[in-house]
Amino acid sequence: MEIWSSSASFFQSVRSRELTGFRVRKRPYVADSTAVVSEVGAVAVEHHGDETPPLALSFCQTSKCSYVLAVSDEDGYVSLFDTRPKSSASSTSCRENAGKARIGDWVAHQNAIFDICWIKEDTKILTASGDQTIRLWDVENRKSSGVLMGHAGSVKSLCSHPTNSDLLVSGSRDGSFAIWDLRCKCNTRNRQGEFCISPTYMVKGAHPSPRNKWVRRGKAASTSTTAVLYLKDEVSVATAGAVDSTVKFWDMRNLKAQITQTCPDTKSASEQVRRLHGVSSLSQDSNGVFLSASCMDNRIYLYNILQLEKGPVASFSGCRIESFYVKSKISPDASNLLSGSSDGTGYIWQMNKPDAAPITLNSHDGEVSAVAWSPHEAGKLATCSDDYTVRVWNIKNKCCSTTRSPTAIRKRVMAIPTGECKRLLMTEDTEHVTKDPIPSSSEEESQQINFRSSITLPKISTPEAPKKNFASNSYYLENCEKTPEATLKSPSSVLNPPSSVKRTIRDYFVAPS
Repeated sequence: MEIWSSSASFFQSVRSRELTGFRVRKRPYVADSTAVVSEVGAVAVEHHGDETPPLALSFCQTSKCSYVLAVSDEDGYVSLFDTRPKSSASSTSCRENAGKARIGDWVAHQNAIFDICWIKEDTKILTASGDQTIRLWDVENRKSSGVLMGHAGSVKSLCSHPTNSDLLVSGSRDGSFAIWDLRCKCNTRNRQGEFCISPTYMVKGAHPSPRNKWVRRGKAASTSTTAVLYLKDEVSVATAGAVDSTVKFWDMRNLKAQITQTCPDTKSASEQVRRLHGVSSLSQDSNGVFLSASCMDNRIYLYNILQLEKGPVASFSGCRIESFYVKSKISPDASNLLSGSSDGTGYIWQMNKPDAAPITLNSHDGEVSAVAWSPHEAGKLATCSDDYTVRVWNIKNKCCSTTRSPTAIRKRVMAIPTGECKRLLMTEDTEHVTKDPIPSSSEEESQQINFRSSITLPKISTPEAPKKNFASNSYYLENCEKTPEATLKSPSSVLNPPSSVKRTIRDYFVAPS
């Protein structure tokens, strides 16, 4: 489990080191570490003195506004909170904290808002509501610039395209999911003067009941599409429903039929254990390699996108998922899994230790429903509950190992011939035991002067960076077969295909000819 020490990207740090020569902050070595979670703030969700349960959370996606948290609730409000102040977390001060931290709020719908999504560099926000519509809001002016109409049931989930914020997918209680393009505005306006936008494509009955069963009073079994997710390959979508634990994958360029599907392995289970359970939420890490599915059997299943035919690579248990309001999220760096629970507790697992006991978040007094990770502030997360509060937490690693990371003993060197580089690195590895690992500024300057005077520098070029092995991902990838197709099945081939051929997730499930 690795927590980044700053919001700056790895590539920005490398560029700063190469161009300016400034020292780069080293990451902590967490091969043998324990996580410490602390609550840093709590606010009450209330309007005009009336409390209301929050339903969805989302941090801003840009680094400059990463402290802003959007909260939607059952009364149709969208509230924006500043999560930077370290306010008291006691229940008696939650209302007072809300007054200090609230940036603003407005009525977005006359019905509950089940999901929200930031787009357009955090200048716009999308809201999915029980009134069967999705609205596009200008955050600064708090005015609606468009209404997306086409669903015949409550809109339960939505997700924007990973690179093109004009595209999004939504799932509805009517059993359908729809693809939308915000650029396709029709000439008609509603009574409020909002542009009306129709879906570019809609798939109905995406998750029908396999048994066609009926419940009492003649009502059909629920076929609601409860979760949708735009995958990082930019052309595939994952959907899940209330009828069973199956996750289906679709190619946006041809939606006549699904590409493939996956579900927990139930071949060896008895008929009683194989009772159908729905999925409440889907999530993925920032690289798009792993996908999590919160199932109503009180387990969260983790899938490898490139090995869907093998079923889940891990499952996490301990929480209680008794309603479709309970969600889970993978952390952006794929090191942790965060989930709500019907028992009033939040849970955090290490991704590479699914059988280990999870960390518990114990401050809520009601069902913990929606959860969120901050994409730029490492270790920052938020949870909301039926106790009408939203709580912000920080998770940090306390390193217990005395073993030094290989990158921690590496010094900044300029591009030099391969032979000289090997000789210097070998000398450095043998001397790091006796030398101070972090020399003073005067010592470092003298080392650089001696280094430059002893070597004739060739033409400057950037050395090839070694591949980085993530501890959290190696747990699931250690048993991968080394086949000639390994290169084509690597995450990089999915996320960054060559310009000559645009591969999609479909190509990995087509039987070879």
